[in-house]
Amino acid sequence: MTIKVRNYYYLIAGVLAVLFAFTHAWNGQSAVLPTLDISPISVDTQTVFTYVWHIITAENLVFGIAFFFMSFQSERSKIRFAAWMIAAILIVRLMVILGVTAVVDISGLMNSFIDSIAIVIYVALIILGTRIEKKQYRGQPQQSSIGQ
Repeated sequence: MTIKVRNYYYLIAGVLAVLFAFTHAWNGQSAVLPTLDISPISVDTQTVFTYVWHIITAENLVFGIAFFFMSFQSERSKIRFAAWMIAAILIVRLMVILGVTAVVDISGLMNSFIDSIAIVIYVALIILGTRIEKKQYRGQPQQSSIGQ
């Protein structure tokens, strides 16, 4: 039994998501979360900030695993909805990041530029993956799903 990658866009998206999970966790543990211990904020606020940080890390990891599995699936119609839902979550995440940053400290928007570009590339790969059609079989013309 051979396992064949059916959708390289999803495979790349999966690798990126797992990479994002590890870098998010690493950045949190090494730079962001330790500052909470020395800041004069309540324990409740520290707790909320810490678990929200880890929720995003875990979410990225789950997305990565999902895209790994989805990259090997041959039934594209069954996984397309999941891909669009993940893309929608990522777009909403980007809007929240940019919106909150703009409201709290508009000068901080440039600090989120690289993260924003990464999310846009990630979403673009997902959308490209949803557009993949089955390859032609035995010389038969490829059928389009547009309008069906």
